[in-house]
Amino acid sequence: MRADPRFVRQPKAFWANVRTLSQDLGYTARGTGQVRIHSPPEMAASMGRLGLNTHHLVKGGRPTRLGADLEAYFRYRADVLNNFVEPRLMDAPEAKRLFAKMHARLSPCCYIPTNKQKHEKAGPALFTGLVNMLIEANSAGIAVDYDPRKLTTVTRNGAPLRTLARRVDGAFPSAVNPIAIWEIKEYYYTTTFGSRVADGVYETLLDGVELEELREHEGIDVQHVLMVDSHYTWWECGRSYLCRIIDMLNLGAVDEVLFGKEILERLPTIVKKWVAAHKTKRRAARQAR
Repeated sequence: MRADPRFVRQPKAFWANVRTLSQDLGYTARGTGQVRIHSPPEMAASMGRLGLNTHHLVKGGRPTRLGADLEAYFRYRADVLNNFVEPRLMDAPEAKRLFAKMHARLSPCCYIPTNKQKHEKAGPALFTGLVNMLIEANSAGIAVDYDPRKLTTVTRNGAPLRTLARRVDGAFPSAVNPIAIWEIKEYYYTTTFGSRVADGVYETLLDGVELEELREHEGIDVQHVLMVDSHYTWWECGRSYLCRIIDMLNLGAVDEVLFGKEILERLPTIVKKWVAAHKTKRRAARQAR
């Protein structure tokens, strides 16, 4: 899933309102499990309860341009989560079947890590394995770093220009001067939405902030992709964090988010674009010599 063009260029104040309103009014409707849509009157009432002004949202009983834009965003966020994201999220049994099917079809040579479970739950990290298989199958033979054990670094004239604060889950083609980096959040065997899962969302936001600064100040673009799965963890326990992920996507902190089975739909296309960008970069480097 990519950002909606209507919202990608909204100012920071727009997202301040999104966060404030979401916190006060809630992310989901009680009893239905559906993601909420906030109307301008509800937004104004929320601001009043918080002791904040309301005129930037409603004037003379009518929504302002900002109020209407916020309502449109909340409607969009609810629609994509309720109707697009939720049906694509898998839990362990479905992911295990898909993993076996794709492993038999692709016969991968790429790195597939094991999970951290014990006894009958021990085995391959299913979603990570699926991601790695799909990347390998579409990478045109280019070596890929499926498990960077170092910080991502962008260089200029052979010297470090930026080094990200934390390690990521994968880099194409490598963690030094990558075309793209990605993060994978699979939580098939968790029983609650704990702080570790929540921290994963904010870690992705940190990476996005650093990449945004790199793009704005150095003109270097590294694509940033987030892939998440587990219907129980994200939908049953963590819908509010799915809302935050959609906010993060449209804020520009991540270029694309793939939810569960969506990797089958989008990842091959994404990787082929990485391959094309890599080949273009190599040609330019040869011509510059």
